[in-house]
Amino acid sequence: MTTAFDPIDLSGTQLGNRIAMAPMTRSRAFGEGLTVTDSTVEYYGQRASAGLIITEGIQPSIVGRGYPNTPGLHSAEQVAAWRKVTDAVHAKGGKIFAQIMHAGRIGHPVLWPDQELLSVAPSAVAAAGQLYTQEGPKDFIAPRELSGDEVRAIIGEFVDASRNAIEAGFDGVELHGANGYLIHQFLAPNTNLRTDEWGGSVENRIRFAVEVTKAVVAEIGAERTGLRVSPGNAYNDIAETDTEAVYPALVKELEPLGLGYLHVVEMTPGFRDVTLALRKQFSGTFILNPSTEGPTDHGALGLIEDGIADILAFGALFLANPDLPARLKAEGPYNTPNTATFFGGDDKGYIDYPAL
Repeated sequence: MTTAFDPIDLSGTQLGNRIAMAPMTRSRAFGEGLTVTDSTVEYYGQRASAGLIITEGIQPSIVGRGYPNTPGLHSAEQVAAWRKVTDAVHAKGGKIFAQIMHAGRIGHPVLWPDQELLSVAPSAVAAAGQLYTQEGPKDFIAPRELSGDEVRAIIGEFVDASRNAIEAGFDGVELHGANGYLIHQFLAPNTNLRTDEWGGSVENRIRFAVEVTKAVVAEIGAERTGLRVSPGNAYNDIAETDTEAVYPALVKELEPLGLGYLHVVEMTPGFRDVTLALRKQFSGTFILNPSTEGPTDHGALGLIEDGIADILAFGALFLANPDLPARLKAEGPYNTPNTATFFGGDDKGYIDYPAL
């Protein structure tokens, strides 16, 4: 029987176990030009016992940024700073993928040097709600609808950031197609009102995700490319009415590429049927970030033993427990995450959680 502590071959990348650190925004890129710092080097190095680390979302461009103090991969300085992180993880025997995240309409001009800029999206539809900024909460504003040429240019941004990730020493990249950000905005009917080749039918709405993935695969290789999706996720004012049509259609288009992995964020146990359908359809490595309404500690490991996932991704539990694989194997005890220090701040709640 396969367990979470068995090694796995991730399309040529050898992982020591089947426990992944899920991507988590920490808003601590305090270096010049939104570069990560020595604290970030320590943070990821502490967690190198994961079979796979997936970084926080990294913007591929200035306008792709959605939150304060999030890091980029679009400058030489950013590449050099991330190299220190990957070196630290590799020195401890770990593997690390960079998550490339374009926030799309989730952003605000106060985040950018040129405050005349607008966020961009498939359609000019503002998200409901507010964004926390260093100037306080700001209402989301209507984004600018991308032209067809601009859509192609943003695909190029994903490619450039992926190339930069490999230059920075990452073992691969994960394309963020979940949680209401740009790729997800193209997938969802309430955020994509287009009538051209990029919108309307399911075939057209999945096109951006497919074309981004194909372009990145062509640049860095399928074995170093993963995709994260979150079927049925309403976060960031997403309303998906045809989940059971969109995601199988998307995976059908991606399956021939031979991706390194598919990473599914399971919203509730009620979406387990969707999880199982995608698991059956996708022949590569299947990473599952299981619903938080089920077990979120060692109780979730049976999902690997039952064959529902090849790898399990843990979020807040990994944030608070740098040696999580060892704690899962021992069935605890676990440090409790301090939610007040999740985003921004100093090293408290970042690199001071104790190991066993």
